[in-house]
Amino acid sequence: MVEIRTGIAGGPKEKICLRAAAAGLDFEKAKALAKRTAREISGEAMLLSWNNAETGDYYPAVECGRSGRPAWVVYAEARGADLTIDINDGQYTF
Repeated sequence: MVEIRTGIAGGPKEKICLRAAAAGLDFEKAKALAKRTAREISGEAMLLSWNNAETGDYYPAVECGRSGRPAWVVYAEARGADLTIDINDGQYTF
């Protein structure tokens, strides 16, 4: 399932929600899926940050401001992020 939302208040302009079979889905496979999906939208898409809700890992692993928002989101938005790819309701977010 693919759901596309546009004009998200306070965040990137576009969010794509993907549903992928959980069996065999790990971070690397989710990352490859996100990259492939982003590149279908724009051949120049680049990964700025990510979150792995299963492990609690995220990139970059730094603190960005004190907004109460996740550092990886603040980091990406500060660098012009305009697309979020959410896999399995936040299991992996790029």
